[in-house]
Amino acid sequence: MSRIGKLPVSIPSGVTVTVEANSVKVKGPKGELTHRLPAGISVDRADNVVNVKRASDETNHKALHGLTRSLINNMMEGVTKGYQKQLEITGVGYKAEVRPYGLQLALGFSHSIEFRAPAGIKLTAPQPTQIVIDGADKAVVGQVAAVRDLLLLRGERDEQSPVHVMHSF
Repeated sequence: MSRIGKLPVSIPSGVTVTVEANSVKVKGPKGELTHRLPAGISVDRADNVVNVKRASDETNHKALHGLTRSLINNMMEGVTKGYQKQLEITGVGYKAEVRPYGLQLALGFSHSIEFRAPAGIKLTAPQPTQIVIDGADKAVVGQVAAVRDLLLLRGERDEQSPVHVMHSF
């Protein structure tokens, strides 16, 4: 039995969990998230806890057991507290400005870069050299923060990148 997978996931107050045949929906104050369950994994909801079970002791089922439990736990935390990453831009003349579609970035190119926020993500720039990424889905927040490497458009990844991760909450 997976040590992580066998732990129950508690449902915080103000969060509703809907378990269907092959998916789990979690809805809370910060949004709604859905996770499609892999084959061989099932979820049971009892009172204020969610339990993840696997069909057999196959290696694939063992691996997915703990993963699914962790993903559901991240969904619970995301719809209640949310996730946030803070990025810092370093460089002369480099800045970020909030626009209705997302951010407009000046990163030393001859043109500014328009970065459009995905659904469920809130981008803010409290200072011209800081970017704050907020959202309920941990994976999407991390993916948006990782796009900083793609913004360089230089084809090489080095430590002299103008955008750096400051804090991850």
